Amino acid sequence: MRSLLLLSGILILLVFQKASSQSATLKGVILDKNNDPIEDVAISTGNSGTRSDQNGFYLLRLPAAKKSTVTFSHISFRTVTLTLQPSVNETVEFNPVLSEEIEQIGEIVLTSDRQLNVRGITALSPETIRKIPGANAGVENLLKTLPGVNSNNELSTQYAVRGGNYDENLVYVNDIEVYRPFLVRTGQQEGLSFINTDLISNVRFSAGGFQARYGDKLSSVLDVTYSEPVSFSAGVQASFLGASAFMETANKSRRLLTVSGIRYRDNSLLVNSRQTEANFRPRFIDAQSFVTYKLTSKFHLNLLGHYSLNDYNFQPLSRQTNFGTLQDPIALQVFYRGEEEDRYETATGALKGTWFVNDDLNLKFISSVYHATEQEFFDILAQYRLGEVNTDIGNENFGNVSFSEGIGAQLNHARNLLDAMIINLEHLGNLKDGEQVWSWGVKFTHEDIRDRLEEYEVIDSAGFSIRPPEPAFVNDQPYSPYTAPIEPFQNIQTRNKVTTNRLSAFAQWSRSYSWNENQLWTNAGVRSQWWNVSTDANGSERHFIFSPRAQVALKPNWERDMLFRLAGGLYQQPPLYRELRDSSGIARPGVKAQKSWHLIAGHEYGFKLWDRPFKLISEMFYKGLDDLNPYTLENVRIRYRARNNAEGYAYGFESRLYGELIPTTSSWVSFGYLKTEENIDDRGYISRPTDQRLKFAVLLQDYVPSIPSLKLYLNGVYNTGLPGGSPSYADPYDFQFRLPDYKRVDLGISYVFTDNMQPRPPGHWLHKFDELSVGFDIFNIFDIRNAITNTWVRDVYTKRQYAIPNYMTERVFNLKMSARF
Repeated sequence: MRSLLLLSGILILLVFQKASSQSATLKGVILDKNNDPIEDVAISTGNSGTRSDQNGFYLLRLPAAKKSTVTFSHISFRTVTLTLQPSVNETVEFNPVLSEEIEQIGEIVLTSDRQLNVRGITALSPETIRKIPGANAGVENLLKTLPGVNSNNELSTQYAVRGGNYDENLVYVNDIEVYRPFLVRTGQQEGLSFINTDLISNVRFSAGGFQARYGDKLSSVLDVTYSEPVSFSAGVQASFLGASAFMETANKSRRLLTVSGIRYRDNSLLVNSRQTEANFRPRFIDAQSFVTYKLTSKFHLNLLGHYSLNDYNFQPLSRQTNFGTLQDPIALQVFYRGEEEDRYETATGALKGTWFVNDDLNLKFISSVYHATEQEFFDILAQYRLGEVNTDIGNENFGNVSFSEGIGAQLNHARNLLDAMIINLEHLGNLKDGEQVWSWGVKFTHEDIRDRLEEYEVIDSAGFSIRPPEPAFVNDQPYSPYTAPIEPFQNIQTRNKVTTNRLSAFAQWSRSYSWNENQLWTNAGVRSQWWNVSTDANGSERHFIFSPRAQVALKPNWERDMLFRLAGGLYQQPPLYRELRDSSGIARPGVKAQKSWHLIAGHEYGFKLWDRPFKLISEMFYKGLDDLNPYTLENVRIRYRARNNAEGYAYGFESRLYGELIPTTSSWVSFGYLKTEENIDDRGYISRPTDQRLKFAVLLQDYVPSIPSLKLYLNGVYNTGLPGGSPSYADPYDFQFRLPDYKRVDLGISYVFTDNMQPRPPGHWLHKFDELSVGFDIFNIFDIRNAITNTWVRDVYTKRQYAIPNYMTERVFNLKMSARF
């Protein structure tokens, strides 16, 4: 309660900060019809203006959240007029091609946030993504502050949307679908997200009801665009958690553009704050590059290359977890021997050609290859004591186990290897016909997965049990001895070779109307996919799906700024390899696509508060689920049953209020309510593993009025607890209690020596820097203990099973530095 009061106090103080000006940036390169830069073009808006340099580059400050008309004029070329309404701190890139012809060039209007909201898409600012603190900062860190996105694991970049799981989210980078490793089981093994925040120019996200142009997943779409640079730029960032560097280049003619980045991350600072003492050597590194080559003004080539290595070495030493009540405190002490060596190596290469046939028609041709080699090797012996805690403050053994109620040992062994190759060939098209837009696409995918799964778990003495808890076996130990040989509690030995060929296609149509001075926008489309799954042990199966989708939005001609939106359709998710593999490790080719009927009603209200723009966006949603593939969730590891033997539903309400709580900065408050349940084999409805009922999130950006260079960023999330899971092989219908609520606040403070809003004059030592800042983060500022999963231990006397919480990170301090040139 004190934590919530303190957070409320911070919010109240920030609301009454001093107001100041608000701005955005328009930049780009001006070219002629031969793709050569034009010098000395006059760019003006209102009472301000600038001119392009010898490379055709320009940069102009604009008022934010206001409609501006920008004019590009030159004595040798016709004038271009641009109309836009940028958001606060938004950087808009516009590269006009000026014509020498006599005809007047018409007005150009850039896409605004409102047009994205019409389609149910949320735009996220790259600058905000880079600045907001988090244990795993980046795009996913900011997504988790949105109302429909949940995650209880600050070490993971994975997220669940509106009751779905981590496998139900699409991620695109420049129209190229990206993939995650298959075997990762804990957040601390992930290291780095695919998306490099130093390279991004646009980030768009949809939490449901998305268009047919996006692929076949049940929950969400994250659409990321990497930038096309206008000049040379570079930057570095370093902190106690790692370092990164990037570079942007553009040749004189701007035909060859490159943006590249390299990142290194070390999670030791975060993991060492957890309850398990360990020798921990994590090494996460990735490098990627996005290259654009303009063969002509009408045909562009893009190359995306990515390589990542997650090398995870873990040697646990000991652990003590105290739980229970003040009157009956209990502790679990564990002493470990052995180590874990995991390695996840992935590479992606993609080539895209874009042909701008004319102003109304463009065609894209994409090929990509994803390759992953993954290894999980571990042998860990855990010897534990479960017992009463010494509560005598004056005793030297205060806090330790004084009387053991359970003693045991547990050996976990794995030698898992996986090799995955995914090849894609795709064509996309877009045709504008007046007020209509037609889009289409066709894609072929070949997947080749080779998997060796060898793992077992042996539990001795007073542990969970020494044999699998099969229905025909009654374990009455230690009261009744059992003299048969010890069997592993779990024992999986499988080999899978799975080949999948997929052919998918979509077509969609959209149109804008004017109706009695009201604005109406409609979209309708359909997707289909045929695929064939072949396994070396269980034969092959063929499947086909059909997925219609539609959207409609109305902007009434009212005095108040309002927008209404409806979206719906049938969304189906053909299984990838992980969904084909059951709990015994066997791949089942007969697994069908899971189905989800979406129905979404949204409302947007724009208004001014304290003479600053705000928006309130609300949505209600319902998802009817069929042919579900039930699963269990442990940390970030998902184990499917590989059977379509369940049905379910998800419904909820979400709302986000955002705007300039503090002038020149975007902040928001999110609220979400969700309920999702499933019915397995007609046994009745129970909560799904991602049934997280309530969510509150706040994101604040602030500065000190008397020292405007001193910035503050606050990221807070509250989620009610997830279902706590169950022991291995247990019936989920018998284990429906929940983990404690998840509460976390991260705070970042930075001092900005210079940036593009306050450039230094020539001769100043900071003149060569586009941006230079130093600061520190406080992760989990209130030092709240959040649990991610439970470890299950049996009391030797009562045979009762205890759920021992596995806690996440404690309060951690991190120093950081960032520079851009």
